[in-house]
Amino acid sequence: MTSDLVRRIFEHRSGFVDGFTKHYGLKMLVYFETFDDIRDAIQREHNIKHWSRAWKIRTIVAANPDWNDLYPTITQ
Repeated sequence: MTSDLVRRIFEHRSGFVDGFTKHYGLKMLVYFETFDDIRDAIQREHNIKHWSRAWKIRTIVAANPDWNDLYPTITQ
């Protein structure tokens, strides 16, 4: 969860943030959601973390079937 998605993705792509994405060398943004209320965003993140991997993959495929990198679409 972040209030500045462009900055956050840049940090991950540059390797500035330790953790899951750096450990596995993940660089593509394939899914994101936006919320007007931070409490809703926090709740959604909490819920997604408890979903199975299969459920997460189905959600990504439904929104982005080709697994395109969405970063260029948010930086234009």
